[in-house]
Amino acid sequence: MTRCGPLRPAWTPLTITLMILGFVLYWPLGLAMLAYIVWGDRLQGAFSSVRNDLREGLRSMGAEFGMGGRTGNSAFDAYREDELERLEEERRRLDEMRAEFDEFLANLRHARDREEFDAFMKGRRKPVAAA
Repeated sequence: MTRCGPLRPAWTPLTITLMILGFVLYWPLGLAMLAYIVWGDRLQGAFSSVRNDLREGLRSMGAEFGMGGRTGNSAFDAYREDELERLEEERRRLDEMRAEFDEFLANLRHARDREEFDAFMKGRRKPVAAA
């Protein structure tokens, strides 16, 4: 999961500190934090699909128990269905925008890492001046 905040799946001082504290307090917490740091970005899609499945399940369950079913007023029911479809489309559009932004941040991080690495390699190649 790519996040802009301080707790993101990367080797930051905060995540390293939390991982060490997790191991000190209760080793499964440290292991969970290590897994989040290493595989957190890859799990974003999995959690997103689980969230969507849960949302669909709750929606269908609500319809079964009369919470999302027909009201008897066909005009209102048609309006509600149109609005729900519009909101669902808007949510999909926002999810796509978020995925694009996450990709942008990953590319930005990669470019910054490349710059730092190139500067390091340039510094290593400088000849040592004889004293």
